[in-house]
Amino acid sequence: MKIIRVFIVDDSATVRQVLSSVLHGIADIHVMGSAADPIFALDKMQKAWPDVIILDVEMPRMDGITFLKKIMAEHPTPVIICSTLTDAGTTTAMQAMAAGAVNIVTKPKIGLKQFLLEAGDELVAAIRSATHANVRRLASTAPAPVSLKPVIPQAAVHLSAMAETTEKIVAIGASTGGTQALERVLTALPAVCPGIVIVQHMPAAFTAAFAGRLNQICAIEVGEARNGDRVVPGKALIAPGGRHMQVRRSGAYYFVEVLDGPPVNRHRPSVDVIFRSVARCAGSNALGIILTGMGDDGAKGMKEMFEAGAPTLAQDEDSCVVYGMPKEAVKLGGVQRSIGLQNIAGEIVQYANSKR
Repeated sequence: MKIIRVFIVDDSATVRQVLSSVLHGIADIHVMGSAADPIFALDKMQKAWPDVIILDVEMPRMDGITFLKKIMAEHPTPVIICSTLTDAGTTTAMQAMAAGAVNIVTKPKIGLKQFLLEAGDELVAAIRSATHANVRRLASTAPAPVSLKPVIPQAAVHLSAMAETTEKIVAIGASTGGTQALERVLTALPAVCPGIVIVQHMPAAFTAAFAGRLNQICAIEVGEARNGDRVVPGKALIAPGGRHMQVRRSGAYYFVEVLDGPPVNRHRPSVDVIFRSVARCAGSNALGIILTGMGDDGAKGMKEMFEAGAPTLAQDEDSCVVYGMPKEAVKLGGVQRSIGLQNIAGEIVQYANSKR
C-alpha cells in the first residue's frame, strides 16, 4: 500500500490540529507536517516534499494563490485548497482553479471544527483523487488565445436559420482538470457554433462564477444553466453544481432540465445523466465529448450516445490531467476517437459544418 504524504499549510492552529487528527487514522495517508504560512512551509518541505498539499488562501507573508502559482511553476504538486474565501464561487476560487488546484474544499466561517470532523470522508477522497492528477500537465495547461474572428466563415453560416431550429447539440463531460480543459476548448470556438451542454464536476457554489468567467473571455456566450433554458447556437450551458442537468426536446428545439436527485456515480451533477438524455432525445444529431477526470462517470452515457448514432470523442491520455473518465469510456467501447485537447475545438467546428 502506497502511503500518501500530506502537508498542511494554514495559519489557523485549530485547522492544522483538527485536519491532522482527522487524517491520522487513515491507513494510506500520513500527515508529514504543517506550517502556519507558505514561507515556513517551503523551508520544511525542502527537506522532504509531500505528495499532496492542503493549502489555505488567506495567510501572513504570502497568500495561498501566490504560493500555489509558485509551487506549480517550480515543483508541480497536487494542491487542495481549503479556505473560507472560496465560498459562493468567489473570484478567489476561480483563480485557484486556474492556477492549478486539483480540488477545493470550502470551510465555513462558523462551526469550523465540526465541519472539518464531518468532512473527513470528503477530504480523504479528495486527497486520494489528487494523487492521480498529472500536475505537470495541469501546470503547463494555458488557455488558448481568444480569437474574435470566427473559424467558420461568416458567409457560410446562416445564423437566423440556425436560431430557428436546433438540429445539432454538443454534450461535454469533465472532472479533475476540466476547468482548464474547458477554458481551452471554449475560448477557441467561434461565436457561431452548435449549442453546447456541459457537466463539470464542481461544488454548488462554484459553477456560476466559473461560467461568468468563461463568458467574459469567450466569443460564445457561456452561462450557468437554469431550468427550461433553451439550447441555442453560440451558447454553452453549464450544469449548476449540486444539481443534475438533462436535455429534452420539444419539436425542433432542445431545452435543459435542472433537477434534484441522488448522486449518480457519486456525482451531482453527473455526466452520465446528461449523456443519456442527449442519447435519447438527440441521437445522431449530437456530438459527445468526454474530457479529463477521475473515475468512470460518463462512460455508460457515452456508450449510449455512440449506440444512438452520435459521433463520440475522448481527450487522449497525453493531454489529460487525469486519464480516468476518458479511459473508462474507451474501455467500454463508446468512443470513436481519442484526440488531443488542442484539437477538440476544431472537431466541434468541423462537426458544425458537417452534413450529418
